[in-house]
Amino acid sequence: MTPRDDYRDPLAAALHRGLDWLDQMPERPIPPGVDADTVKDALGRELPQTTQDAREVIERLADAVEPGLLASQSPRFYGWVIGGTYPVALAADWLTGAWDQNGGMRYASPSTTAVEDVAAEWLLDLLGLPAHSGVGFVTGATTANFVGLAAGREHVLAKAGWDVNANGLQGAPRVRVLAGTERHGSVDLALRYLGLGAATLVPADDQGRIVVDALADALAADDGPTIVCLQAGNVHSGAFDDVGAAVAVAHEAGAWVHVDGAFGLWAAASPRLRHLMEGYATADSWATDAHKTLNVPYDCGVAIVASPQDAHTAMGVRAAYLVAAEGATDPHEMAPEMSRRSRGVPVWAVLAWLGRDGVAALIDRLADGAAALARGLADVPGAEVVNDVVYTQVCVAFADDATTGAVAAALRDEGVAYAYPSRWRGRDVVRFSVSNWATGPDEVAATLDAVRRAVATVG
Repeated sequence: MTPRDDYRDPLAAALHRGLDWLDQMPERPIPPGVDADTVKDALGRELPQTTQDAREVIERLADAVEPGLLASQSPRFYGWVIGGTYPVALAADWLTGAWDQNGGMRYASPSTTAVEDVAAEWLLDLLGLPAHSGVGFVTGATTANFVGLAAGREHVLAKAGWDVNANGLQGAPRVRVLAGTERHGSVDLALRYLGLGAATLVPADDQGRIVVDALADALAADDGPTIVCLQAGNVHSGAFDDVGAAVAVAHEAGAWVHVDGAFGLWAAASPRLRHLMEGYATADSWATDAHKTLNVPYDCGVAIVASPQDAHTAMGVRAAYLVAAEGATDPHEMAPEMSRRSRGVPVWAVLAWLGRDGVAALIDRLADGAAALARGLADVPGAEVVNDVVYTQVCVAFADDATTGAVAAALRDEGVAYAYPSRWRGRDVVRFSVSNWATGPDEVAATLDAVRRAVATVG
């Protein structure tokens, strides 16, 4: 058997099972049907003693795993901000796996890094961000926040005369981080990774937007090294901080400004919704996800830093065995990974396929789906939409927390549509995050019917 033949049987099996899985999406119940122990039993608990047939291994894997999968690619899945997968993105991702390049080093893989270079240039243009910015393709928005905040830590400490790379944080001037009370938990996690501790919290309004006057007061309280974290797209309300005004007061105080835009940053690609992002391009760093709104496969986040050298100083590494590409930086200088798959390739594929107008249409369609859900939910007996629906998020509550939880459970148990319970501003809510490219009017109508059945079940 030739090496070529070695690949054909397992890849053919994977193609068949993958297409079969995707064909199920329109009708498959969304919640997992079995628990982890059942999956482990089906996989086999004991390590085989001898080599197994590759195709049979793939078939056994699919047989064991599929019953326990969450059908998050369903167009009626709203449980978290999880996108679906565009066919062209999945195809590009399969090619990426077949090519098996280390996307962290330009010298080792000039082709895939060139693809990512083009994707980065297109992203900056599409999102209206400074063309000189550095772009890193990372695992997700948590890591993208980490990169932006690491660059910020480097910048503000260097301004204060401290070399954090040489001297570490012990004995350094304290870096104060200001964030709104409704910042996403990934910001807190990134700050922990960076040894910066908990943020000083600034009040937010009833939609979760940072109060700019309160930010100005907080900035005035201390003139030491400061980073300000802003938000584009609150995870409950979808609301956007007044980034332009907040950046102005932060820069006046000498602070670095980072914008967590995991799903909201994409509003900048829509002429209709771009007003939500007014002034955001004046910030210093930004984080977003492509595996959310752009609907590429997991995992793919994007870290963007207006002054690339700050990121390179924070993230970069030099070693004798690393051959630097002449006249260019390596991708690993914009990310905390030296070795990674070329995850920017599916981003290029989606952007090349959709084009500028297609991306705008995608963003508008997601927002339209949320608006239609909100209108329909407002007519469901006992339901109250509790946020101003400005983007892709809808939160609904019922008579009391117990009823809200029961409706969420009934919706999940039926499996036609999937939204996840959360708690926001002192109330239990059911949160709908419209993130899938395939969610259209028919899917919204089917979702509303499912909610009505859930409410009727609860009584």
